[in-house]
Amino acid sequence: MPVNWKAAQQKASRTARWAVTMTKVRIRRITVKTRWQLVTFCGKAGGESAGIVDLLAVRKYHGKPRRDLGRGDTFQIVLIQVKGGRAGMPTANDWTRLRAVAKWHRATGILLAVWIKGREVRFFEPKGNRVKGRLKFREVADLHTIFH
Repeated sequence: MPVNWKAAQQKASRTARWAVTMTKVRIRRITVKTRWQLVTFCGKAGGESAGIVDLLAVRKYHGKPRRDLGRGDTFQIVLIQVKGGRAGMPTANDWTRLRAVAKWHRATGILLAVWIKGREVRFFEPKGNRVKGRLKFREVADLHTIFH
Protein backbone atom coordinates (compact mmCIF):
# COMPACT_ATOMS: atom_id res chain seq x y z
CA MET A 1 0.00 0.00 0.00
CA PRO A 2 1.57 3.33 -1.04
CA VAL A 3 2.13 6.03 1.56
CA ASN A 4 0.40 9.36 1.10
CA TRP A 5 3.41 11.53 1.95
CA LYS A 6 1.52 14.81 1.65
CA ALA A 7 -1.07 13.70 4.21
CA ALA A 8 1.69 12.40 6.49
CA GLN A 9 3.54 15.71 6.30
CA GLN A 10 0.37 17.67 7.04
CA LYS A 11 -0.37 15.47 10.06
CA ALA A 12 3.19 15.87 11.35
CA SER A 13 2.98 19.64 10.93
CA ARG A 14 -0.34 19.80 12.75
CA THR A 15 1.04 17.64 15.57
CA ALA A 16 4.11 19.89 15.88
CA ARG A 17 1.93 23.01 16.19
CA TRP A 18 -0.23 21.34 18.84
CA ALA A 19 2.87 20.21 20.73
CA VAL A 20 4.12 23.81 20.93
CA THR A 21 0.67 25.07 21.96
CA MET A 22 0.28 22.45 24.69
CA THR A 23 3.80 23.18 25.96
CA LYS A 24 2.89 26.86 26.29
CA VAL A 25 -0.32 25.95 28.14
CA ARG A 26 1.59 23.78 30.63
CA ILE A 27 4.19 26.47 31.32
CA ARG A 28 1.53 29.17 31.76
CA ARG A 29 -0.18 27.07 34.45
CA ILE A 30 2.81 27.57 36.73
CA THR A 31 2.19 30.36 39.17
CA VAL A 32 5.23 32.56 39.66
CA LYS A 33 5.74 36.15 40.69
CA THR A 34 6.94 37.31 37.28
CA ARG A 35 5.19 35.84 34.23
CA TRP A 36 7.38 34.24 31.62
CA GLN A 37 7.03 35.48 28.04
CA LEU A 38 6.92 32.61 25.56
CA VAL A 39 8.29 33.11 22.07
CA THR A 40 7.75 30.62 19.25
CA PHE A 41 9.73 30.50 16.05
CA CYS A 42 7.62 29.73 13.00
CA GLY A 43 8.56 29.43 9.35
CA LYS A 44 6.97 31.34 6.47
CA ALA A 45 3.93 29.09 6.21
CA GLY A 46 3.41 28.90 9.99
CA GLY A 47 5.20 25.58 10.34
CA GLU A 48 8.48 24.82 12.04
CA SER A 49 11.42 27.11 11.53
CA ALA A 50 15.01 26.01 11.00
CA GLY A 51 17.15 25.77 14.12
CA ILE A 52 17.36 23.76 17.30
CA VAL A 53 15.22 26.01 19.55
CA ASP A 54 11.45 25.71 19.12
CA LEU A 55 10.33 27.80 22.07
CA LEU A 56 12.00 30.48 24.15
CA ALA A 57 10.85 31.34 27.67
CA VAL A 58 12.16 34.71 28.86
CA ARG A 59 11.55 37.10 31.73
CA LYS A 60 13.31 40.02 33.35
CA TYR A 61 15.62 39.10 36.20
CA HIS A 62 14.88 41.23 39.25
CA GLY A 63 17.54 39.77 41.50
CA LYS A 64 20.66 41.52 42.70
CA PRO A 65 22.34 43.05 39.63
CA ARG A 66 26.00 43.13 38.76
CA ARG A 67 27.74 46.35 39.70
CA ASP A 68 27.49 47.84 36.20
CA LEU A 69 23.79 46.99 35.67
CA GLY A 70 20.55 48.01 37.31
CA ARG A 71 17.85 45.78 38.77
CA GLY A 72 15.71 44.36 35.94
CA ASP A 73 18.30 45.01 33.21
CA THR A 74 19.08 41.34 32.54
CA PHE A 75 16.95 38.37 31.51
CA GLN A 76 16.42 34.78 32.53
CA ILE A 77 16.19 32.58 29.46
CA VAL A 78 15.10 28.95 29.08
CA LEU A 79 15.54 27.25 25.69
CA ILE A 80 13.01 24.55 24.86
CA GLN A 81 13.01 21.94 22.13
CA VAL A 82 9.52 20.54 21.50
CA LYS A 83 8.69 17.06 20.21
CA GLY A 84 5.20 15.86 19.39
CA GLY A 85 3.58 12.59 18.43
CA ARG A 86 6.06 9.98 17.24
CA ALA A 87 8.94 12.39 16.64
CA GLY A 88 12.27 10.86 17.52
CA MET A 89 14.14 11.90 20.63
CA PRO A 90 16.96 14.41 20.12
CA THR A 91 20.33 13.04 19.18
CA ALA A 92 23.54 13.71 21.09
CA ASN A 93 24.45 16.19 18.34
CA ASP A 94 21.14 18.02 18.88
CA TRP A 95 21.91 18.44 22.59
CA THR A 96 25.45 19.57 21.83
CA ARG A 97 24.01 22.26 19.57
CA LEU A 98 21.38 23.22 22.14
CA ARG A 99 24.00 23.55 24.87
CA ALA A 100 26.14 25.69 22.57
CA VAL A 101 23.17 28.00 21.91
CA ALA A 102 22.42 28.14 25.66
CA LYS A 103 26.02 29.06 26.39
CA TRP A 104 26.02 31.71 23.63
CA HIS A 105 22.90 33.39 25.04
CA ARG A 106 23.71 32.62 28.71
CA ALA A 107 20.45 30.71 29.14
CA THR A 108 19.54 29.59 32.65
CA GLY A 109 18.08 26.30 31.43
CA ILE A 110 17.42 23.95 28.53
CA LEU A 111 14.50 21.57 28.29
CA LEU A 112 12.93 18.97 26.06
CA ALA A 113 9.12 19.07 25.96
CA VAL A 114 7.33 15.95 24.71
CA TRP A 115 3.62 15.94 23.91
CA ILE A 116 1.51 12.98 22.85
CA LYS A 117 -2.15 13.57 21.98
CA GLY A 118 -4.40 12.89 24.94
CA ARG A 119 -1.61 13.29 27.48
CA GLU A 120 -0.04 16.14 29.40
CA VAL A 121 3.24 17.60 28.17
CA ARG A 122 6.28 16.08 29.88
CA PHE A 123 9.54 17.97 30.36
CA PHE A 124 13.01 16.44 30.39
CA GLU A 125 16.59 17.50 31.04
CA PRO A 126 19.67 15.65 29.81
CA LYS A 127 21.00 13.28 32.47
CA GLY A 128 24.76 12.97 32.61
CA ASN A 129 26.71 11.82 29.59
CA ARG A 130 25.75 9.65 26.66
CA VAL A 131 25.56 5.91 26.94
CA LYS A 132 26.56 4.08 23.75
CA GLY A 133 25.99 7.25 21.71
CA ARG A 134 22.48 7.77 23.12
CA LEU A 135 21.43 10.42 25.58
CA LYS A 136 19.77 9.67 28.88
CA PHE A 137 17.01 12.00 30.02
CA ARG A 138 15.64 12.82 33.44
CA GLU A 139 12.01 13.93 33.71
CA VAL A 140 11.50 17.26 35.42
CA ALA A 141 8.90 16.39 38.04
CA ASP A 142 8.46 19.93 39.37
CA LEU A 143 8.57 22.73 36.79
CA HIS A 144 8.92 25.25 39.61
CA THR A 145 12.60 24.24 39.78
CA ILE A 146 13.07 25.61 36.25
CA PHE A 147 10.50 28.41 36.17
CA HIS A 148 10.99 29.77 39.72
